[in-house]
Amino acid sequence: MVQNHDSGSGTFSTLVTGAVIGAAGLAWWLLNEADRRRRIGGQKAMLYVPRMQDGSEVYESSDNGHLEERVEKLNAEIARVRAQLEGLGTND
Repeated sequence: MVQNHDSGSGTFSTLVTGAVIGAAGLAWWLLNEADRRRRIGGQKAMLYVPRMQDGSEVYESSDNGHLEERVEKLNAEIARVRAQLEGLGTND
């Protein structure tokens, strides 16, 4: 009877060890999958960043006349602010 009891104990410990190893493997796979999805999401996001930073989407969506008008307004505002800053520099 002692041998039968030892065999049952060994089977139980093997079962517990297998469950622990399986849980560790599942946790490792889930972490790798989450990391892979995060990296792929970051790579997909980076595909759109250069277009957003260089303003090319603005050029594609607006006509040239409207764009030239906006550029002229921006240049005028830049010149106005530059003149104000120069005025502040001479007053000090």
